[in-house]
Amino acid sequence: MNFQQLRAVRETVRQGFNLTLVAEALHTSQPGVSRQLKELEDELGVQLFRRAGRRLLGLTPPGEALLPVVERLLQDAENLKSAGADFAASDHGLLKVAATHSQARYALPGAVRDFRASHPGVTLHLQQGSPRQVAEAVLSGAADLGVATEALADFPGLLALPCYRWTHAVVVPRGHALADEAAAGRTLTLARLAQCPLVTYEAGYTGRRQIDEAFAREGLVADVVLQAMDADVIKTYVELGIGVGVIAAMAFDEARDAGLVALDARHLFPMQTTRVAVRRDAFLRGYVFDFIETFAPTLTRALLQRALAAPEGDATDFDI
Repeated sequence: MNFQQLRAVRETVRQGFNLTLVAEALHTSQPGVSRQLKELEDELGVQLFRRAGRRLLGLTPPGEALLPVVERLLQDAENLKSAGADFAASDHGLLKVAATHSQARYALPGAVRDFRASHPGVTLHLQQGSPRQVAEAVLSGAADLGVATEALADFPGLLALPCYRWTHAVVVPRGHALADEAAAGRTLTLARLAQCPLVTYEAGYTGRRQIDEAFAREGLVADVVLQAMDADVIKTYVELGIGVGVIAAMAFDEARDAGLVALDARHLFPMQTTRVAVRRDAFLRGYVFDFIETFAPTLTRALLQRALAAPEGDATDFDI
């Protein structure tokens, strides 16, 4: 038994049992992957995969039972390498951060700048995706940490701690009726907003679920005419007159968005909490703790270590 065989098993599951993709991911040949899987099955004395000819269809019951062991062995090996690297070169290495677009564009730049200044020997790899993709990247080891508002707290294998709170804003072109009403002292209501075509986030992004729920609680249906993952895209179409935008307030910059007016919407939609997540069983190099504290000063190394040591389910109660 060797780690290459274990990696072949893990990657086969990750790639949906497509051996061509497995071979590409492991930089080897398809026959080589097949051989590694068969040799491991022969050594274990059980069949791990269901087959139809040469095609793999899925895991057998023994395969499903042994997959967590395979994952744990590979994670322990990664932890061992990380621990050795941390002692050998504590301030050199690669930091992989996964984040949604909103976090990467608006929340992380200051932390990245400050971290680079204090850790010049660490290379940063920033990858963007949906909240679920961010969570899966951390779980798979493709990222050391993830930053998102949705999804992270839903994965038991992750420690997801709150790092800051934010609210939504309604954005309209200058001269729009809603801007004039706000200037006249009229309070924006959901009923008034429901009369307008809306441009906002896709489902699963940046508090969209809470936006929909707010309208539903009032017995209203939002007229969403355009959805996007990116606040900059939303603002572009608002400027074109497509509709009224609902975005994260942090995505509005008065100087940069001079053609728009932002209206406070904190009384319309609930406050949102962004979380930073790490894999519970991963060894975190010192600079991972440093980056998290740079981004969210309340999340000190001591607090994170205490949260990681807490029973699963308790650590999510740490407040900000």
